[in-house]
Amino acid sequence: MLNLLNDILGQKNAKKTRATEGGQKAKSQPEQTVWVVHEQSIPVEIHREKRRSWRYAFAKGGKLIVRLPKVDKAADAKILNDIRQALTERTAKKPDMLQFFDVKTYKNGDTLTVNQRVYTLKITLEDRKSHTAKLLPNKWIELKLAAADTEGGRQKAVSTLLSRTIANDHAAEFTRRVNELNFQFFRKPIKSVNFKYNHSNWGSCSRDGNLNFSSRLLFAPDDVQDYVIIHELAHLIELNHSDRFWKLVSDAMPNYMEKEKWLKKNSSLCRF
Repeated sequence: MLNLLNDILGQKNAKKTRATEGGQKAKSQPEQTVWVVHEQSIPVEIHREKRRSWRYAFAKGGKLIVRLPKVDKAADAKILNDIRQALTERTAKKPDMLQFFDVKTYKNGDTLTVNQRVYTLKITLEDRKSHTAKLLPNKWIELKLAAADTEGGRQKAVSTLLSRTIANDHAAEFTRRVNELNFQFFRKPIKSVNFKYNHSNWGSCSRDGNLNFSSRLLFAPDDVQDYVIIHELAHLIELNHSDRFWKLVSDAMPNYMEKEKWLKKNSSLCRF
């Protein structure tokens, strides 16, 4: 899996709550807080789980998900402080990392360019319970939004709907490229090719031959997309990142490291 768990952090500030229902403990709710780092507000969601190590990653809607082991308060605070310090230092060197938390907003008539295709948004507020999107001729996307929802809820829905609609518009061409690269370099059976609006990785491959790709990848140049495709296809042979795996990748694309650099540098710009 092409993991892109970015180096950022979270902070503890709320009480851990537990509820019981029917004699069983309900799942504790994550803490919600906001950090301000270099004048950029960062929504943080902190989960405390039964795990041995901590982990953090970008998530939909421009927020940071932090997963911590259940430890005593002193150790918990130290971990969060260390993560926060690491974020502050890293973003001082790479300010563009903070662009991920600058949440996109859309309005009627806006255009969105994805892989050289230009989409025009037609957004209307209606008395309805759910949000919907439909791709119209000439690359217009009609978005019907529930007027009763909050502004934040509507914008979050727009991002998800755009991701789904535009991914569907690219699915046939993208799947064709997957099959072509597979035939050229690997010739292994593929069960399915799917898009997901994923922020924790660019792609994944299951033992059954299911290939999943982040719809964010559609913002990348074709050669970078091809690298991620080759990376996941190589997992059809090696479900690891061993030397054998990387030889498969380099044999198919000798300059693959240039593509990895592009993804790391431009990750924060690839989002709906």
